[in-house]
Amino acid sequence: MRLLLTSDTHVPKRARQLPDQLLTEIEQADAVVHAGDWVDEATLDLFEARARRLIGVFGNNDGPALRARLPEVARAELGGLRFGVVHETGPAQGRERRCAERFPDLDVLVFGHSHIPWDTTTAGGPRLLNPGSPTDRRRQPYCTYMTAVVSQGQLTEVRLHRLPPRA
Repeated sequence: MRLLLTSDTHVPKRARQLPDQLLTEIEQADAVVHAGDWVDEATLDLFEARARRLIGVFGNNDGPALRARLPEVARAELGGLRFGVVHETGPAQGRERRCAERFPDLDVLVFGHSHIPWDTTTAGGPRLLNPGSPTDRRRQPYCTYMTAVVSQGQLTEVRLHRLPPRA
């Protein structure tokens, strides 16, 4: 099962449109996970129209219309693994401990908010993945997203993709 992990798309505030490379990945993925900050409903509509399966949450920049359509925390079983999705996990310091305590029943937690890619595994808790942002690199050198594969109950081929600078 091929996964696309993304977050913090911020369209149209940080970018007028999503990168073509990300749009291609949406259509190639068996499941798409979006960790919030869509900003507009048109972006959610686009993901829903193109994704085979979409698991998403709202973020702090998402208004009432998006909050009415999306949960704050989402959970899904994907290929035998228990996934959770949340927008914000708090400061980097102490993140592993907090997430292990809050989500002890998960294998993988996908989060966003910081726009900073993250990949760690908690002691006795979930693997934590932040795909960064495909539209707003903030303090990072590149805009990013992640792909991964779930095979036989294992998360493999977790890959951070760097997007070329916008023209």
